[in-house]
Amino acid sequence: MAESVRAAAGSAEPLWGWAVQSWQWGWSNLDDPVGPMLAEHVLLSYASVLIGLALAVPLGVLSVRYRVVYPPVLSGVNALYAVPSLALFFLLLPYTAFTPWTAIIPLALYTLAILVPNVVDGLNQVPDHVRQAAVAMGFGPLRRLLRVELPVAVPVIIAGLRVAAVATISMVSVASLVGLGGLGGVILTYGFARDFAAPVVVGIALSVALAFATDGLLVLVQRALTPWARDRGPARRGGRTARRRTSGTAARAGEEAAA
Repeated sequence: MAESVRAAAGSAEPLWGWAVQSWQWGWSNLDDPVGPMLAEHVLLSYASVLIGLALAVPLGVLSVRYRVVYPPVLSGVNALYAVPSLALFFLLLPYTAFTPWTAIIPLALYTLAILVPNVVDGLNQVPDHVRQAAVAMGFGPLRRLLRVELPVAVPVIIAGLRVAAVATISMVSVASLVGLGGLGGVILTYGFARDFAAPVVVGIALSVALAFATDGLLVLVQRALTPWARDRGPARRGGRTARRRTSGTAARAGEEAAA
């Protein structure tokens, strides 16, 4: 028993020293390269997700309005998602050179495979009586979409946005192979290339922290955009009461969005 405790303590000492070494390296190199590469990682990730969302919303609306469009759109975005990211990076190099667009364009296209189905599902879940109430109030198609349907679909859209954001933050590191990639440059250039573990640990830790922070930020955005959903706690217990409360919540969402 005592030998096992001593063995565990002995194995913990190198691990603790490894963590301290990684922290010291990250802090001492915060100005360069960690800080600039973290900022680049944020730029590439957020720009890709926002552009993907800007493309996914009209594609989703078009797919809901014209059902025949949805199957080819879905097949197209899934086919894009199947293309290796590294291949797309190298294909774009002759046209975009070593600019951020070399990473942003492929990453934005990859988000469509997640965001387009979520936009379609979110719009399809808007209750018919909410749409009918908006029409009865004199809302045209565009105003009904902007003031009623999209606000009600926000929870489903942001659920997909959270998945797309975390996946994009992870995939940005691959762009380091073409001279971009944010924290991937810390891992590859300062870690693997020099056989030094501390930059690898720092790059991984910051990537995970950025993913958690982004996910939390999107949760706050959802809460800010859906104030009518904050009192649904008792409705989650299930049963008929939950269904009635869910229907009532959707109706209130439409009414508040139209107000």
